Amino acid sequence: MALTGRQRPPSEHAFSPHDAVLRTAAPHLARRRFLTVTAAAAMLAFSTNRPARGATAAPELDAARITDDPFTLGVASGDPLPDSVLIWTRLAPEPFAEDGGLGQQRVAVSWEVAMDERFVFVEQSGVAAAHPEYAHSVHVDVKGLMPDSCYYYRFRVGAWISPPGRTRTAPAAGSDADSMRLAAVACQAYQDGYYTAHRHLAREDIDVVFHLGDYLYEYAVDSAGGARRYTDVKLPDVFNREATTLADYRLRYALYKTDPDLRAAHAQHPFVVTWDDHETENNYAGAFDEKNSPQADLVRRAAAYRAYWENQPLRAAQLPTGPDARLYRRLAWGSLAQFDILDTRQYRSDQAYNDRPHAPGAESDDPARTLTGAEQERWLLDGWRASEALWNVMPQQVCFSQRKFDLTAPARMSMDAWDGYRASRNRVMAGAKAAGIDNWMVLTGDVHVGYAFDIKDDFDDPQSRTVGTEFTCTSIASGGNGTEKRADWETYMKANPHMKYFDGRRGYVRVELGRDNAQVDFRTVSAITRPGGTIATTASFVTEVGSPGLKSA
Repeated sequence: MALTGRQRPPSEHAFSPHDAVLRTAAPHLARRRFLTVTAAAAMLAFSTNRPARGATAAPELDAARITDDPFTLGVASGDPLPDSVLIWTRLAPEPFAEDGGLGQQRVAVSWEVAMDERFVFVEQSGVAAAHPEYAHSVHVDVKGLMPDSCYYYRFRVGAWISPPGRTRTAPAAGSDADSMRLAAVACQAYQDGYYTAHRHLAREDIDVVFHLGDYLYEYAVDSAGGARRYTDVKLPDVFNREATTLADYRLRYALYKTDPDLRAAHAQHPFVVTWDDHETENNYAGAFDEKNSPQADLVRRAAAYRAYWENQPLRAAQLPTGPDARLYRRLAWGSLAQFDILDTRQYRSDQAYNDRPHAPGAESDDPARTLTGAEQERWLLDGWRASEALWNVMPQQVCFSQRKFDLTAPARMSMDAWDGYRASRNRVMAGAKAAGIDNWMVLTGDVHVGYAFDIKDDFDDPQSRTVGTEFTCTSIASGGNGTEKRADWETYMKANPHMKYFDGRRGYVRVELGRDNAQVDFRTVSAITRPGGTIATTASFVTEVGSPGLKSA
């Protein structure tokens, strides 16, 4: 079994009984910039809270005593490799209880992986432990599978059997896969509406779903579920506050994962996940919280990162150590595509100009500023130099292409996106060109709208060379129903001639990568503030192999 921000500092008295110990421990626990008492506290709290072994291990619960369904949060799979896939569940017979209804006992969980959905031909099986230290989550890295194959999986606890999940492996390394279909999703504020887009996504013929961040929001959810306006249920008060602690974040994931449409999408497709800001706190940047307080957010970040790993289909390599987690990683789909999944939150410099829309200037254009951190940037560029894939796809969080907010000069731009880190963007673009990346695609979340961009060699010169394409996938729910053409639609389209599409409704992006071209479909739902919305393809684009740039399909 592979057990695999910015608003509020800790209270001033939180660590007073242990300050002396933590000050002594800090130099030994610190890595890179985490050299404070707060950082040491985070390391101690979350590095040592791992399952014990032997006599000190949590006692095992007799599964026969579990009288309510423990699989209320569903199942999921993720990060498919040619010979393995990660399968996940989390036991919670009482999902809105802090301990999930299982107390501090570990639970033995059986699992099966089969070639057929009736589980007649079981390929692999085993037993994993659901530890209370990991919120009774189970992460099984199932190895020895056949490449490019569909599998079904399920879990069992006592007399309870989970819903089945469907997953798949990637093609063999270097094999000539003809095509693949992926979807990109992001931004699913529970309180803003129903997950109608996930319901439709579960019915799509998709190989992999990329979730580009804001899987949950730290904001309060009232008893009626916000814009969902529940009349038949009343959510407990535990959700009607901002999430700041490990218990808060665990409960918030439980709330989100009780949504049947989200569970359906996870059960049908393997997910590749990466976080943005709201999994921790709005617009945090590295060690800086939303109030620009250095280091103050690290204990909260450690809690958020821990809960994220517990609730996602991630391998042991992504398990956090305190406020650190290696989330950026690389996957491949034969020789067809290489996916470089980025983390643009954990290592970034603090936003320039107090994180307000601002024209680029000396502060934002400081060459020392970074969105990815130096290590991740080197990893990305080295990966491109070594890539033999036809398509190089970069799933990440914030808008990569230049996006002017005004028709006046100088125009304001987002200091939270790559526009606020232009030196960092220039290095990445130079690296892509130096590596000879011909078919470069960027997948983006964050902005709650659908965009299609030509990535230009010089964004201020519409006649300059197109070096790639970018697609933002709008949001699943964040922002409510939205509207096709926002009030700023005309301004944005005129100010940004490389912007080929802009739609403010909810949905997702569907991409088919082929040997000759890629087709990108923007899938948009009619409404999310009530269940049952319909879906339609509102725009389609093609970008051809060897000829970057968008054409209407």
